[in-house]
Amino acid sequence: MNKYIVFLLLSMLVGQSLQAAKVDTLLTHSTSMKKDIKAVVILPEGYNTSDKYPVVYLLHGAGDNFSGWVSKVPGIKKYADDLKLIIVCPDGNVTSWYFDSPEDPAWKYETYVSKELVGIIDQKYSTVKAREGRAITGLSMGGHGALYLSFRHQDVYGAAGSMSGGVDIRPFPLNWDIAKRLGPKDKYPERWEQHTVINQVHLLVPGKLGLIIDCGRDDFFYEVNLRLHDSLLYNNIPHDFTIRPGGHTWDYWKNAIGFQLMYFSNFFGKK
Repeated sequence: MNKYIVFLLLSMLVGQSLQAAKVDTLLTHSTSMKKDIKAVVILPEGYNTSDKYPVVYLLHGAGDNFSGWVSKVPGIKKYADDLKLIIVCPDGNVTSWYFDSPEDPAWKYETYVSKELVGIIDQKYSTVKAREGRAITGLSMGGHGALYLSFRHQDVYGAAGSMSGGVDIRPFPLNWDIAKRLGPKDKYPERWEQHTVINQVHLLVPGKLGLIIDCGRDDFFYEVNLRLHDSLLYNNIPHDFTIRPGGHTWDYWKNAIGFQLMYFSNFFGKK
């Protein structure tokens, strides 16, 4: 085959590979916790610094880490391509619950995700540097984290979601190391009241924060999600709420994430 033709074919193949979503493992530094923390950053096809991209922060569940989403749901890379957005998956240190822990001052994951990491991403990448260009969601512990952080930082995030989220931690005093972050519930009941999502609803102003929440009918967090839905309705907080067949599984989250990212893309498009 003509060497020139071979060169052209190779160039086309390389060009196509360069146009696919790019997955970075970014090493970030948390000043508040005095340590380095990894995050996955997915850049969409055709990413360039002359454009500004909205960002979705995607949180993992308990027992997982920053690589969980991209390794178990590789299809999220195509969502980044199709919707032209950046997806950031931070590390929540297995069971941080994305709190600034009152029990252990070395755990400051609210500060890290909503202040330090957002600042790092906005500095390193070509992002929409405003709440109108940021959303946050996650599964299980990450669903709790996304709503907890967004309710408390409405100046940072314009939209938020939760998939099978632990949106009320109070019924689970012995599970998932929550007591290590807050102290035992019987000893510090006020901490458990102050750090559960359902008790943050009073912070919301109707229509300010775009919200999408879903949970499987067979999920052990189903009842607490229903109670959060009722609380949002009572307080006249607009939100999308979906119940589908399914449990606390990756099959459910693989399906749910597409709806969540489409919701955020529509939100970004309106701003």
